[in-house]
Amino acid sequence: ETYPLSLHDALPSWQQIDYVKPLSDFAGRIFHVHAKDARIDGDRLQEVGILAAPPDYHTPKLPGLGDVDWARFLSVLGDVGYSGAVCIEVEDRIYEATLRSRKAALEQSATFLRQFLPPE
Repeated sequence: ETYPLSLHDALPSWQQIDYVKPLSDFAGRIFHVHAKDARIDGDRLQEVGILAAPPDYHTPKLPGLGDVDWARFLSVLGDVGYSGAVCIEVEDRIYEATLRSRKAALEQSATFLRQFLPPE
């Protein structure tokens, strides 16, 4: 019960697991948070099922371009007392081709996420 946790929001979302509930369950133990989104193709998921390989029905996206409810996630994260960094993970094929596009992805993601975070 004393192990710190690194939280990755997109993994539970593509596994169809509530990604907000662990925030309350493990409040006080979260030491690192990744910001990565995922888009689930619901029609494809119905065809292949939850046990299929994630790439069969899941596409990694930048925060705000997938299915994660960032307002809810970050609001609850703050409510449970987390005040550490939220690290953006660029895993979106559209933005991975060049260094310039990866930098743009970071800027776009940071702009999107800041609307849900308290001012620094």
